[in-house]
Parts: sequence; structure tokens; C-alpha cells
Amino acid sequence: MKVTVVGGGRMGLPLACVFGKHGASVTVCDINTELADKIDRGECPYEEPGLPELMRHLHNTRRLSACANAMIAVSVADVVVVIVPAHLTPERDIDFSILQQASIQIGKGLRPNTLVIYETTVAVGGTRRNLTPLLEKYSGLKAGEAFFVAYSPERVKANLVLDRLENTPKVVGGLDPVSCAKAAAFYRQYLGAPVDDVGTLEAAEMTKLLGMLYRDVNIAFSNELAAYCERAGVDFERVRVAANTDGEANLLIPGIGVGGHCVPVYPYFLTREARRLGLPQLLSETAREINDNQPARQLKRIEAVWRPLKGEKAHILGLGFRPGVKVDTFSPAYALRDELERIGAQVTIEDPYYTDGELRRAGFEPGVSEAAGVVVLCTAHQQFANPNFRAWREAGVEVVLDGRNFWLPDACEAAGLHYLGIGRHARRANRPLPSLIGD
Repeated sequence: MKVTVVGGGRMGLPLACVFGKHGASVTVCDINTELADKIDRGECPYEEPGLPELMRHLHNTRRLSACANAMIAVSVADVVVVIVPAHLTPERDIDFSILQQASIQIGKGLRPNTLVIYETTVAVGGTRRNLTPLLEKYSGLKAGEAFFVAYSPERVKANLVLDRLENTPKVVGGLDPVSCAKAAAFYRQYLGAPVDDVGTLEAAEMTKLLGMLYRDVNIAFSNELAAYCERAGVDFERVRVAANTDGEANLLIPGIGVGGHCVPVYPYFLTREARRLGLPQLLSETAREINDNQPARQLKRIEAVWRPLKGEKAHILGLGFRPGVKVDTFSPAYALRDELERIGAQVTIEDPYYTDGELRRAGFEPGVSEAAGVVVLCTAHQQFANPNFRAWREAGVEVVLDGRNFWLPDACEAAGLHYLGIGRHARRANRPLPSLIGD
């Protein structure tokens, strides 16, 4: 089986490697020629557990190659898997442009009997309405007759990609029953994961969006309840765990914000289309607003219990959107920085996975906690688990905002720091703040 994977990103490359692991001959195609050349040399461009070793093996056995010309790569493929980005427009509609450009190039190289599978998350109906017609137009072939089209959403996470690919059920839907059956058979043989055939393209597209919307709404609900608990003096984490024990609830963990490629983006794919269909405002729209507002709301809490942040030095711990991961897509750190700068605070950041140069290129000024008056934990990296709160206080830190409920409030309070956690009543230092200076 000759497989072309269009898109050599953090999800596309591991997917291609797992196909190769299960016996396929795989070509990764990416318009980034530097990336394509690196993959073609067997060099791993990403920090993903197990991927460098698998790449080297496939390179040595000549089952993995790469190029920048999709038309050529598609012209010799039995199966084409498309996993390129879909972003948001300024109006927060899905931006199909990258997918459409990829589809045009695929169409130009498409040969009869090829199976084309899209894995990029799209709006419901996007594969049938926006992408398949381009394949037909530029190939001169009829979908469902001369070639086949299916959709199967990616369902993996950074740092867990290889395991998730082979163990998470692969949802599959097709343009028609034959396309669906071909895609299901392909994944069973060359991925090894259980296959869940949901029938149509639209059903498979909706499956991915349902998972993202559920997570976003659930987190927003927890953030809303946490806000109430902050005012009521109740520890939300303790009651969340208790509420989940009866089997009726599954409340997720609140936090300073929601980041990543998926949750902050994909709900808009459904909500914007829902508005066009004449549906009223959805719960999921409100959830997005709640989660997007978390950084600003938490900074207002600091001002409420301490003093205005204008002119203050604020230090952010963590740029990555998830602990232990060097990926900062839609990280809450960006919203924290923007809001702090809008208020007039001086902002610095640190993250053990990023160099100072990388932080500056992301638009941040590197710094250390001890140089700030306020420290905000954005990412619960293990390296931030046990800070020296007393040293922070002696250096001039007065307030900590624990955006992930990662630290013990009592430890902060004992060191003379004001502590704010998500869903936790603000804890003031157990002694007047100036008393620790010089201790």
C-alpha cells in the first residue's frame, strides 16, 4: 500500500509513521521544503515520545520519505490522507483556505480508484461542500465512482500521539458506503486501532466537534461554579470531587483559561453555522465567552484583594498550553499578557521548555519570579511544583495567582503571600506583608 500524507505537522508526521510501522510505504508531503527535507533525511522535527526512534527505523527500511510536491506524491498513491490546518477567519468562521489549496494540488495528481481521507477538523458538511468538489474539478474524475472520499477526525494529544493513534477508536464516515468501507478497512490494517464506522462524512465531522464542545462547555460550567465558590468561601475542588462520586456528574477542572489547537477553535465551526441555520444562541457560545474571559476575570480578583496592577511587575509561569508540552497554541499566557499590558503592568514570563529567544519571538520578555510583585501560574509544569515561597516574598513578591490550583494555599500564606486560586476564596498573608522584609 502506497500512502501519501499531506501535512507533515505534529499530528501528520506521527500518523504517517504509524502507517509505515504497520507495513505501508509512506510519503509525507508538506509545502515547507525545509521540513520536508528534514523528514526525508529521517530527522525528527518534533519533541514527541517514541517518534524519533520510529522515524529512524522507517527511514532505514525505506518505508518513509518526504517531498514538497503534493501533485507528484498523490499521483503514485493508493491512499491520500489530508491533515493540514484549518484556522479561524477574523470573523471566527472556519478558514478553509489551506485545505482548499491542498485539495487543488491533490486533485491535479489524483488517479482513478484512489481513496482520499480528510482528518482535519472541519465544520459539518465541509468535506462534501467545500473540498470534494475541488478534487473533482481538478482531477476531472467523479467522486464515489472514479475515486473515493472519507472523513476520519484526528483524536490525539501532543506527547501521547503514538499511543493514541493505535488505541483510540478511529471514527470513520464516507461520501458513500463504498468510500466508508474502504476507509474502515484501510485504518484497520494500517493503523491497528479499533474502527467506529458512523456512516456519513457529516456524522464523522460532527463526532469530533461534539467531543470538543462537550469539553469546552464542561470546563466553562466548572469555571462558572468556581467563580461562585470564590465569593461563597467554598473550596470548589473539594466539592467538585465529592459531586462526581455519585455517578451523575463528571465536572472537569476549572483553570485560568483553555488553550491548544482544538478547544479554543473548533466550537466556532459549529456555532457560526448554527447561527446561519437560524438557531438561537447556543450554550456553547456562552461557554466560549466564559473560558475566554477567565484570564481577565482572575486578574480583576487580584486588584480587588490587593491593589491596581497598573505600574506593577507581573510574572507569568508557563507559556505552554499544557503541562510538559512545548506547544503554546492559544495558550492563556497570551491573553494574560495582553490584559496585563492593557492595564499598564510590566509583564515577564518563564517556561523551562522555551529559550529566552523563543519567548521573545512569541512576544514576551523573559524574567524571573523574584523580580515581580505578582506571580501568575499559567501552566502546571512539574518544574514549578515546589517554589521557594519565602524567597519569593523576601525578594518582593506579594501576591500569587495559582491558575491551576497547583500549590498549597497554606504554604503561600505561611510565607507571607496573598494567595488566589481558581474556585478558592482569596487567602491573605497570615502576617502583615512588610513584616517578612529582611527576615
